[in-house]
Parts: sequence; structure tokens; C-alpha cells
Amino acid sequence: MNVNEHLKKHLVPLSVFILALVTYVPTFFWMKVRWTARDSYYSHGFLIPFVVAYLIWEKRHDLKRLISATEPVTSRWGLPLIITGIGIHVISSILRVYFTSGFSFLLTLIGLILYFYGTAVLKTIAFPLFFLVFMIPLPEVAVVNISFRMKMIAAAIAGKVINAIGILAIRDGSVIRMPHAYVVVDDVCSGLRSLISLTALGSIFAYMFKGPMWKRIVLFVMTIPIAIITNVCRVVFLAFVSEVWGHEAAGGFVHDLSGFLIFVLAFILLVITGKLLE
Repeated sequence: MNVNEHLKKHLVPLSVFILALVTYVPTFFWMKVRWTARDSYYSHGFLIPFVVAYLIWEKRHDLKRLISATEPVTSRWGLPLIITGIGIHVISSILRVYFTSGFSFLLTLIGLILYFYGTAVLKTIAFPLFFLVFMIPLPEVAVVNISFRMKMIAAAIAGKVINAIGILAIRDGSVIRMPHAYVVVDDVCSGLRSLISLTALGSIFAYMFKGPMWKRIVLFVMTIPIAIITNVCRVVFLAFVSEVWGHEAAGGFVHDLSGFLIFVLAFILLVITGKLLE
């Protein structure tokens, strides 16, 4: 089959996919605004489409074999998904609830793939499609709520650890007071950003992990305690620096560097977890 025949064969699906993308432009713009916002929890959002493209490219030989079939196996079950996805998108656009619109895009995309190319193709790229979830920001209300709970948990655990290492610490909400300094566990230090980034990274680790499904699930789930533990380590470290060298010493460069180092630590712990599961 030459290039012209190949394009002609996929002209209708390609046209529908492009039309769907155009329909969701306002939703994509909303995502961009959230990705680029100050102190955004989703600054990694720009990377997700490229990662997905790479993961699909890795499956190119399987996809070529399935799509190049003389009579591709399509599925009518995709049509209800397309209708449902577009319906949710229309209602979400009217109400300006772009979070649900973002998920309706995934539903529509799955429906289109299922309708035009069938179950086999959908199964082949199931994980890359799932990975698109990590580019859809949570609603602001949910972010504030989760961030508040996480910073309270981090402050409570960190306060006990600081006392355990011999420094008197009293927790007052999200503030840890010591004899000569105090540390405020604010929203930025709640660990939510690390949790979101680490779960995205952990899902790729689990996807590439060679082992039974239950081990992959364990590896993915372990990203949650790892994110919480490493964030507590950061709070304890900053509290120690504040107590020994002063409150100002724990700010600026040290504060930002600790965030980077803690993510590196979380990555190392994730790798170690994978090795242990092997």
C-alpha cells in the first residue's frame, strides 16, 4: 500500500480526530493556564503529551500490524463513548467546568479509537491513554482541600520526628515551634506537588516493570507513602537548619534545593522498591 492509499484509508478517522481536537481547544487552553500558574502543581503538564507520543511510538510495529489489516476490526461500542464524551464536554463548556471536560476528552478519544480501530488497538495503547490523566489538573477546591490535609499530616509527623531527635518542638496547626525558630508547613511544602509528579513517574515504572500485575500495582501504590515520607524528611531538615543556623538560613536557595533533593530521594526509593519487588 503506497502513501496515498494509506492516507486515503485513514482520511475519515484522521479528520474526525482533528475535529475532536479543535472542539476541545478551550479545555486545552484551560490546562495551559493551570500548568503555567504561579506555584502550579502541574508544571509537568507540558511533558505528558510528549511522553504519551513516545510510548505510542514504541508500539508502532504492533499498531502497524493491526491497523494495516485488510479488514480492520472496529467496534460499535465506541459510539456510545463518543456521544457520552461529547455530551459531557458540551455541558462542561456551558458551565465552564473544564475539569470534567478534560476527562470527557479522554472518554471521547477512547471511543474514537474503539470505533475506528477496534479493541486490539485500544488495548495496545491503553497505558499511554491512561497516562494522559496526569495532564488534567484537579479543581482548585480539591487542590486546596488535599493540600491542607497533607500539610497537616506532614507537620504532625515532622513534629514527632523533631522531638525524637532531641529538639523540643510543639506543633500549632501547620506551624512547628522550636526553642529558637519555627517552621511553617505551607501549601507549597504540603508534598502534593511531589505526590502528583511521583505518581506519574511511578505509573511509568510500574508499566515498564517486568513482573506480575500485583507487583506493578504495589510499585505504583508505594509512590504515595514515599512522597509523604520524603516530604516529612524535607520539613525535618528545614526545621533543623532553622533551629541551628536561624530561620533565614532555611529559606531561599536552601528551601528550593531541598525540594529538588527530596524528589531525587523519592526517585531513588522508588527504584529501590522496584528492585526489592524483583
